[in-house]
Formats: sequence, C-alpha cells, structure tokens
Amino acid sequence: MLKVRIWAAVIIALAALVGYFSFKSASFPYHLGLDLSGGSHLVYQADTSQVPASEIGDAMNALSGDITHRINIFGVSEPIVQTEEGGQVGQTQYRLIVELPGVTNLTQAESMIGKTPQLAFMLVASSTPSTAKSTSTMTFIPTGLTGALVKSASVQYDPTTYQPYVSLNFNDQGATLFDTITKNNIGQRLAIFLDGSLDSAPVIQQEIPGGNAQITGNFSLNEAKSLVSDLNLGALPLPITLISTQTIGASLGSSALDASIFAGLVAFVIIALFLILWYRLPGLVASIALVIYTALNLAIFKLIPVTLTSAGIAGFILSIGMAVDANILIFERTKEELRRGRALPEAIREGFHRAWLSIRDSNLSSIITAIILYYFASTPIVQGFALVFLIGVLVSMFTAITVTRTFLMSLGVTGEHPMAKFLFGSGIKNK
Repeated sequence: MLKVRIWAAVIIALAALVGYFSFKSASFPYHLGLDLSGGSHLVYQADTSQVPASEIGDAMNALSGDITHRINIFGVSEPIVQTEEGGQVGQTQYRLIVELPGVTNLTQAESMIGKTPQLAFMLVASSTPSTAKSTSTMTFIPTGLTGALVKSASVQYDPTTYQPYVSLNFNDQGATLFDTITKNNIGQRLAIFLDGSLDSAPVIQQEIPGGNAQITGNFSLNEAKSLVSDLNLGALPLPITLISTQTIGASLGSSALDASIFAGLVAFVIIALFLILWYRLPGLVASIALVIYTALNLAIFKLIPVTLTSAGIAGFILSIGMAVDANILIFERTKEELRRGRALPEAIREGFHRAWLSIRDSNLSSIITAIILYYFASTPIVQGFALVFLIGVLVSMFTAITVTRTFLMSLGVTGEHPMAKFLFGSGIKNK
C-alpha cells in the first residue's frame, strides 16, 4: 500500500509540473491555426522555362507537395499551399501561394520555406576552347541530371589537402543517368551549376557507376555543412522566387477560439459531474485523471508543436469521450466483481484486468482509423485532426489504466470500511 501511495504522490507531482507547463509556461506558446490567429501570406513565382508545357502541371503539383512536406513535416502545422496559373495569353505565369498559420514575422515565414539550392549538371560542348574559364565563352548541354535526383549529401574531406567537399549520392534514376553520362562522354568536361552559377567543370576521366559525385568548390566547413543541409531537405522541382509577402488576419477570429474553449470546458464539467454523481468515489478519481489527461495533451501540443485549429480542438474534445469510455468500462467491471462477492481491493484489480481487453480493442480500432486518416488525408487540416485525435486516444489509455488505477488503489478503502458500499456504488441507489 505504501508503494502505491508513493507512486500516486509521484504522479500528482509530475501532473502539477505538466499542468504548469500546459497552462502557464509562456516560453512554449500554443500554435494557433489561420482560422484562429492569422499568419503570413507568401507568393512565389515559379520558373517553368525549362519544363515542357505538357509537364508543367505535374511539376507544379510536385512543387506544392515538396513545400507542404518541408513546412509541415508532422502534418500538424496545417499550412495552406496552393498553385495559381495566370498572366496573358502566350505568357502564362505560374505561382505558388503559401499561408502559414500563427507566423506573423515575415522573415521567419520565409526561413520556414527555406531555399534549396538548384543543382544542375551540364556537359561542356566539345566546341568550347579547353582554356575557356568564363561561362560567357562556354556552350553548355543540359543532361537532365539535377538536384531532384539527389538521394543524400554529406561533407567529406580531401585526404591530401583536408579541404571539405560535398559528396552526392543519387537515387536509382540519377545513378543510371550519371553512369550513362560519364560512360558516353569520357574526356569531356561536366559542369556543375549551383543556383545558376558555375561551381566547377571537371573532366570526365572514366565511367562512374554507383551514382556518386562530388562538388569540390573552395568551401569553408560551415559553407559545406549548410549546402549539405539544404540539399538533404530535398531539391525543389522548379526554381521559385519570392515576389510578395503580407500578414493575414484570422478567418474566424478570437471569438471562435473563445467559443471552442468554452465548449471544451462545458463538456469537461458535464462529464465530471456525471462521473461523480453516478460512480461517486471512482467517478471523482476519474475526473482527476481527466484533468491530468487534459494537461498531458496540452503539453504534447506545445512540445511537437501542434497547430490548434477549430478542427483540431474538435478532435481533442472528441478524444475526451474516449477517455471517459475507458473509465466507465473499468468501473462497470469492478461493480460486477463486487456483486460476485470479491473483496474491494481484489474487485478493483480484477475489474481493471477484465476491462483492459475491451479498452484495448476499442482504442486500437480508433488508433487504426486515425493512422489511416492521417496518411491518406488530402489536406493538412484533416491530417491535423487525425493526429490530435490519435494523441488523445493514446494518452487516454495511459490515464485510464495507470493514473485511475493507481489513485484508486492508493485510497486504501476496503470492503469493511463503513462507507465502502456507498462510495463504490452507483446511480441513485446503491447497486
């Protein structure tokens, strides 16, 4: 019994710290979505001059997907990324529109999207004089080998000069293309362009299989590391240029946030009153566990961080119902054991044991649904809802099985206690 009470005290202490972090800590603010707090609006011009007209649509879709993945790696920041086609007849322009929730600092917004270096390999035409060093006197032949085909990049060091250089490893398509280029053009120079500037133009000495290449510019270590980091982010299929930025207001406003918080509080109070009035002492313990459940969820939302939109808050409130469902299953199984004549401590243990199978199966079905919804969702908003719901279900399993059980066992109420029958009864009459 002493050990259980120590664990209960530890849980309470940790819950107090988590609660302070969840409700008071200003160092980690909550991230609110565009519908609740506004954000930044950025417009990029896409350069499609090197893309066949029939492939521009696919290239723009790929660009939109890459940008979405870059700024929404966990599927919870819920950005809005759209493509736009316009301009005059014969001079069609393609734009990428990005809206970032909760980011009102435009410099921060630009850095979130970042800038992936545009890497391209071109053959130097054989008609170019071997002594030519200026790009204005060189003729270049595109090879189709670009940074989009880079699988990974790393910093390496020349064993003689100890000068850092960037090692590239191409994906299967890039490796095959690089092998073909080097095999068919031995003795010619292969120019490496980085952001449109000629980095180097080494002579192809032999066929290079395996898909490995090197960029050996005069890099400092920090420059090489920065380039590697940018390349590993994933090359963009099209060059983009930022043409306008602005901050935008919330589409629903603070009133919607206040209404969502109020709805959550009302739901929590009604659920807690029901648990206490119907299940008495176990209901009170379950209500305390729900407070801990809420604090844990809000702390996780800060740490990931999760962008809270009206849809995300709805998912969180929905998960509270799942947490209550687990407690109700436990209490009903415990009552059944008491009616069979078991002592109260044994009935509690057996009630948890019997309820676990039902809790596991029902929550597992919810977890599977949330995972499928997350991976197959077509919009970040749906992904955010699915992830918030998934977190809620997982935390509810922990609080119902661990927190509620520990608190009940730590109370030390036995069947011989004069109030035991009332405290562990239910409904209007003792059952």
